[in-house]
Amino acid sequence: MTLRLPYPDGGLRAYEPHAEPRALTPGAPFTSRTVFSAAHVVADPLADTTPDGPAAVDWDATLAFRRHLWSHGLGVAEAMDTAQRGMGLDWPTAAELIRRSAAEAKVSGGRIACGVGTDQITAGTLAEVRAAYEEQLALVEESGAQAVLMASRALAAAASGPEEYLEVYGHLLRQAAEPVVLHWLGPMFDPALEGYWGSADLDTATDTFLDVIAAHPDKVDGIKVSLLDARREVELRRRLPQGVRCYTGDDFHYPELIAGDEQGFSHALLGIFDPLGPLAAEAVRVLDTGDTGGFRELLDPTVELSRHLFQAPTRFYKTGVVFLAWLAGHQSHFTMVGGLQAARSLPHLAHAYRLADGLGLFPDPKLAEERMRNLLSLHGVNQ
Repeated sequence: MTLRLPYPDGGLRAYEPHAEPRALTPGAPFTSRTVFSAAHVVADPLADTTPDGPAAVDWDATLAFRRHLWSHGLGVAEAMDTAQRGMGLDWPTAAELIRRSAAEAKVSGGRIACGVGTDQITAGTLAEVRAAYEEQLALVEESGAQAVLMASRALAAAASGPEEYLEVYGHLLRQAAEPVVLHWLGPMFDPALEGYWGSADLDTATDTFLDVIAAHPDKVDGIKVSLLDARREVELRRRLPQGVRCYTGDDFHYPELIAGDEQGFSHALLGIFDPLGPLAAEAVRVLDTGDTGGFRELLDPTVELSRHLFQAPTRFYKTGVVFLAWLAGHQSHFTMVGGLQAARSLPHLAHAYRLADGLGLFPDPKLAEERMRNLLSLHGVNQ
């Protein structure tokens, strides 16, 4: 049965949903690349909350989604921006998320890395920023998860230049028990991070970033770069010390960056692998066999969906990610912490549905169609 879907021009046009899903089965972890999916949280739709109040999480559904990712061989990047850190997920709830997910990873045998930030404070001195980082690092290490040192809004506000970044990160790396992942999140994901590493000039900022790594290469497992600039990422990964990995966070150019070139490749830590998990896993297994062409054949067609979800304002990509999880049957509702389900328009969501359906991402296309139909009805679009 056709659906009448809204378009950005205000019109409605008929769409014929796909009848069959893509056949994608669980499998073992990969051999050629280390791949993390940054995972979203499932809100509790029955909780009496306000947009600026504490987050209410459906723990059962949230952990079930992580088991889904692990079953396909993906690692889980927990409590990062895809989980709405700083956009609805407060620090006490993020701390509980880290504890629960890390415990679940031990039971499931899944790989997990967790975000370490400073979001228990909104501003402060450099000493207070460092203390906030230390508190979160201790929690992640106690949980048994790998730490991802995320970019800090408070540090961006407190630091006056590169020296403060070198001081704070140097201190944290010296005390880290195990090698960490350093995360450089660009201002398109969070405007408060403009000028991170002490300069708005990306070449200067890159030099400072590399200085941090060069001073402590034994404490840096890798870097996660989210600048949406493939050329810059390639240049950066070629300058990394031996043994330090580059985990692409580029949701626009991930197929080519993971495939790599004659001088190297990127591993992955991506928000788009939340909705693409099973398909991305199948593609990486093809890459494990040395079939780069087959890998690109599977993954290249997904870029249009990713670019749509991550279009400006990029930070609202989480809305599309959760929307697709609802359509795919991973949760029973389209509600987000902080009310972020309202951050994208109905035409935007309708196009995300069309693209995901065309890729065969929905395990039950009839369920996805029914839920899309209900959403349209709720917005006054009768079929």
